[in-house]
Amino acid sequence: MTRELNILALIKGEERYIFVYDDESRDALINDIRDKAASPAVPINWFDAAVLTERIRNQLASPQEEF
Repeated sequence: MTRELNILALIKGEERYIFVYDDESRDALINDIRDKAASPAVPINWFDAAVLTERIRNQLASPQEEF
């Protein structure tokens, strides 16, 4: 059985964030992104978190076709 992975990227100034997740870890990733937005030590803000979590949810609603 193959496990499909999703990739989500955020480029913010000099910072690069790459998130790799599968369907089982989707909720955990959303929580992790929210935790990062709440942390003053991480440059991800609440707007970034909202955009990223919306993209994660939209991917669930309309998965990409396989080639």
